[in-house]
Amino acid sequence: MPTIELVIDPRSQDLGGFSVRRLLPYARRRHVGPFVFLDHMGPAQFGPGHGIDVRPHPHIGLATVTYLFEGSITHRDSLGTLQDIRPGDVNWMNAGRGIVHSERTPPALRESGSPLHGLQMWVALPLAAEDSTPAFQHHPAATLPSFQQEGATLRLIAGTLYGRQSPVQTASPLFYAEARLPAGASLQLSDEHAERAVYVVSGTVEIDGEPLPAGRLAVLAPGGQPTLRASGDSLLMLLGGPPLDGERLLWWNFVASTPERIEAAQRRWQAQAFDKVPGETEFIPLPEDWLKLPRPR
Repeated sequence: MPTIELVIDPRSQDLGGFSVRRLLPYARRRHVGPFVFLDHMGPAQFGPGHGIDVRPHPHIGLATVTYLFEGSITHRDSLGTLQDIRPGDVNWMNAGRGIVHSERTPPALRESGSPLHGLQMWVALPLAAEDSTPAFQHHPAATLPSFQQEGATLRLIAGTLYGRQSPVQTASPLFYAEARLPAGASLQLSDEHAERAVYVVSGTVEIDGEPLPAGRLAVLAPGGQPTLRASGDSLLMLLGGPPLDGERLLWWNFVASTPERIEAAQRRWQAQAFDKVPGETEFIPLPEDWLKLPRPR
């Protein structure tokens, strides 16, 4: 049996003047463990006076996970959180029954110009936590487990892996880790989680001899402990967990187990009934196609 079950190529998505590469969701693979969304931002270099401006927008039914390699982003949310994230830190926002947030380049970096490179994931909340209380966690890089495993240097962003546990509180079991492998180094991937994927941020690796170039997400077949070997200096992200407890609907910024939950969130946002983000005044209307979706009877 092949080690790699599926290789996913990125699709370019324009987020209002800033392009990202999207890997999940994918038509043939909607999620890996609880991970239902993966965007690769950059690497980009903004000139003086420029940066990102992700205006206030809502979420339900998920946790957003922001992780940077370069640059900084200022996070604001409807809980009153104001937090800059820098490389190696973790911003983990639990949307639960509903939260609103914005993400912008900090003023000082906007003035001087700055790089930006990172990933944003969405983790679907388990059914029992869909209506949980919104919450936000920030964990500086120094608080995350960093360790050597064979020839790799790993930072455990969330969950459990190789007998370590991240301090990030999650609603379900999972793993999410950064792995840096110098040329010629190898790492045997643990089999402690049922669903696993490897994303190559930079470099090229072989997975049990099968090449996986940068920008591709490899979903691995169940079981076994495949060997990851770096052809050159490589940066990988390892992710997965147990199978999700049922399918999820993704529409705009909402994740839910039923159409009714999506529709209720649509009506709340259209009525501007979500909590507001302190210090923000902009409002993004729902996408025009929302009226075409089935409405509650």
